[in-house]
Amino acid sequence: MPLSQLRPQTQLVRGGLTRSAFEETSEALYLTSGYVYPSPEAAEAAFKGEIERYQYSRYANPTVAMFEERLRLLEGAQVCQATASGMAAVFAALMCQLKAGDRVVASRALFGSCHYIIAELLPRYGIESVLVDGTDLAAWKAALAKGAACVFVETPSNPMLEIIDLAAVAELAHRAGACFIVDNVFATPMLQRPLEFGVDVVVYSATKHIDGQGRTLGGAILCSAAFMKDRLRNFLRHTGPSLSPFNAWVLVKGLETLGLRVERHCRNALDLAQYLEGKPGVRRVIYPGLESHPQAGLARRQMQGGGTIVTIEVEGGKARAFRFLNALGLIDISNNLGDAKSLVTHPATTTHQRLPAEERAALGIAEGTIRISVGLEDVEDLKDDIAQALKA
Repeated sequence: MPLSQLRPQTQLVRGGLTRSAFEETSEALYLTSGYVYPSPEAAEAAFKGEIERYQYSRYANPTVAMFEERLRLLEGAQVCQATASGMAAVFAALMCQLKAGDRVVASRALFGSCHYIIAELLPRYGIESVLVDGTDLAAWKAALAKGAACVFVETPSNPMLEIIDLAAVAELAHRAGACFIVDNVFATPMLQRPLEFGVDVVVYSATKHIDGQGRTLGGAILCSAAFMKDRLRNFLRHTGPSLSPFNAWVLVKGLETLGLRVERHCRNALDLAQYLEGKPGVRRVIYPGLESHPQAGLARRQMQGGGTIVTIEVEGGKARAFRFLNALGLIDISNNLGDAKSLVTHPATTTHQRLPAEERAALGIAEGTIRISVGLEDVEDLKDDIAQALKA
């Protein structure tokens, strides 16, 4: 059967599988930097693009190609290109098409490194950047009235879990002549497929849920064949943010269980969010699967679940937040997320510490804000750990 016609869980196990002459069960790991040619004529033809074959693992590698094809099938994209990390994917998706004098409009609610690229790095190259409230369609319309080369968002956002109306922003972006790029890492391809809403390019940190077990770094860009050919391919080939074959092999194996893990993550996250609502000492609970979320209706329309992240604000600011974090006995403190192990972080002093205090306040990131990446443990044990930490 054509793999494109099979259901997602089957694609996660079978997609992109290319067996060698040894007919191995598991995907083969090709740890090679280069490839040999039968003749100089064959090498010349390969570099001219007259024949398709592996030339150098900075360009392509059989193990990396298996990861790319498996993720491509799941996302429903024409092309997938792997990168060394999620931030390499974000940077390449933007810079492969931008030049001095261009204009980028992005949602204000961004991961700290994405905010750095948009707000600080791009202007150094003569690229104008404009940040807007991602949930305000009037703000998008006003910002895009002058036109733009790119629009960039993440939804749900890190760490306050804002939901952006992808279809509406896609229409406004295309009317402005912009390429619409979405960081889909919080939703994963299991919960949200942005290309179906008119998005042009989707980026992932595969380090998160796709590996999801704290083992390796990786990233991916999913787009049209035309975008790959005209914009992305040469940029990646000549700047070199390539994914190692070993990391690609780990990510291939991670994809096999992605659906099962995300389903459990979401079930635990919803249970924990409901448990935390109304708890003494907890001022606010943010989770897209709760009716209390400001964009709960939009989240239901765009996503197949509430996601794996719960964000809370504890009373007492930084001092009480730190006491809570220090009292946790099971849940680990880490700036990573999407892992089998539950992890917590204090965004104001870690992932978003570079932002001025007024910018954090505008994003809703308070001194008492804590981001919880809900793992695969028994949720009752997570509740018990959080309960005793809140008392502390």
